[in-house]
Amino acid sequence: MKQVTFQIIFLIMLFSSCIKNENETNFPIQEDDFIKGADLSFLPQLEGLSIPFYDEGIQSDVVSILKKHGMNTVRIRLWHTPNTQSSSFNEVKKFAEQIKKQKLKVWLSIHYSDTWADPAHQQIPEAWKNLSFEKLKDSVYNYTSKIVREIEPKYVQIGNEINPGFLLPKGDRFDNPNQFIELLYTGIKAVRDTDPNCKIMIHHAGYSNALSFFNDLKQLDFDIMALSYYPIWHGKSLSELKSSIRNLQIKFSKPVVIAETAYPFTLDWNDWTNNIVGQDNQLILPDYPATPEGQKNFLLKIKDICNEVDALGFCYWGADFVAFEGNESKNGSSWENQALFDFNNELLPTANAFN
Repeated sequence: MKQVTFQIIFLIMLFSSCIKNENETNFPIQEDDFIKGADLSFLPQLEGLSIPFYDEGIQSDVVSILKKHGMNTVRIRLWHTPNTQSSSFNEVKKFAEQIKKQKLKVWLSIHYSDTWADPAHQQIPEAWKNLSFEKLKDSVYNYTSKIVREIEPKYVQIGNEINPGFLLPKGDRFDNPNQFIELLYTGIKAVRDTDPNCKIMIHHAGYSNALSFFNDLKQLDFDIMALSYYPIWHGKSLSELKSSIRNLQIKFSKPVVIAETAYPFTLDWNDWTNNIVGQDNQLILPDYPATPEGQKNFLLKIKDICNEVDALGFCYWGADFVAFEGNESKNGSSWENQALFDFNNELLPTANAFN
């Protein structure tokens, strides 16, 4: 009788385990591996202008301030040949060395462009514009290998928000899907050949259509699915964000990281540059008003979602992007009301979400 009872209990436990595995992502993320990141790509430029930052009235550098509050990863964008030194290879390499000296992880967002790359812009670098497809693949391989070899990041994105593809028109996801896959494969191979321990991300903007996007890439050898999430562009349903992350992880057996997110602490402005978010209808109301508390609660919710579905973590974009050219600048910051520092460059309580 005892043996029969034990067998029944064992079968119940086995059945329960199967049900759990079908509905949960089951990615046990170690505390040290959970990404609590900030994109600080503007910081070298701001430090060059001697812009001060404060934590409880005490002036300090941004990296030290955010590290003190729990940030463990710094994300940096990298452009091929920009018009200025901003986001150039030399600037990024030097900045990455400073980050590593503070025992923080470096996450590179390689845009494979001379300027911004996003769903609306994937402009091929001028230096590669007239290359044949085979020569372009060689350039992607050599360039990516050089980045990984000389900067030694912990994480590398092959492209930034590559919903339509990258290195257009040759790497157009819809018009040249095979070439798109070949270019991604080449960049991935360059990372694997140079540093097998470097984690590779593929980055999609938003959770809508992310399932079909990553399904197109299922034959590729990468480690992490990266998503951008901004309510203004990607929808105001945090429950849909959560279920989408869970579904992606179950289907593809890879962890998701929220590579970019942000939220305003006010709808006011600190210079004469138009802000991207400036109206109530762009917010998630009433739960998350444009206040310091609303901004903090939004990021805490993003963190909670990541924990609830075993996602790899999150990264706050433009944490440092304060107004920097005076209060009448029309070419300053369009993100000043979404930074992690207020209009006096004092740290906001949102930074406590990193703890």
